[in-house]
Amino acid sequence: MSSTLVIIPAYNEEACIVNTVQELQEKAPQFDYIVVNDGSKDSTARLCREHDFNLIDLPVNLGLAGAFQAGMKYAYRNGYDQAIQFDADGQHVPEYISAISEFMRETKADIVIGSRFVTEKKPHSLRMIGSDLISLFIRLTTGMRLNDPTSGMRMYNKSAIEQFATRNDLSPEPDTLAFLIRKHNAVIREYQVEMRDRAAGESYLTLSKSILYMLNTCSAILFSLWFRR
Repeated sequence: MSSTLVIIPAYNEEACIVNTVQELQEKAPQFDYIVVNDGSKDSTARLCREHDFNLIDLPVNLGLAGAFQAGMKYAYRNGYDQAIQFDADGQHVPEYISAISEFMRETKADIVIGSRFVTEKKPHSLRMIGSDLISLFIRLTTGMRLNDPTSGMRMYNKSAIEQFATRNDLSPEPDTLAFLIRKHNAVIREYQVEMRDRAAGESYLTLSKSILYMLNTCSAILFSLWFRR
């Protein structure tokens, strides 16, 4: 068994899931993985079974937070030292997993973010303006600068795995990063990666949803500062 688990939350990813897992198996075969089917309405679960993929099949849609926690509970119960969230849509590149894992050990970080903007500049777009605003809120509330706080490619160490597996109020979102930094002195680092466009389908983040996400996230960061323990 590997000491690192790749968690792949998947909701209605029938167009991508087979290629995503097969590429992971080909490019990073040294790591264990688990697909968490989040109550998909399409053929995601069936395709995983047909290809004999490692699968947790949730009977209802719990959303990303619930699917991710299911993966973290699996990692915790099976004693993994590291767990990384990996998108089912083909955006994340499996070759980076090994480098992020080693970087985590070298820096003794609790969480390592696969960041697009450690050495690269952010493009000018509304979404990136939102990312900058979220970064600002995190810096103002924690003192830590995160260049890519909305990146979904994040690796967690054993201590962080336990936190996410045993608490119901943590999610794979920027406000949780701010909370862990502020309240639990979490060490968070960023590692430069490249990401691809979605292999198929459309992102759930439309323009209006992107704006709402930005506002909700900034509000949640402030909430975590004042009320969460």
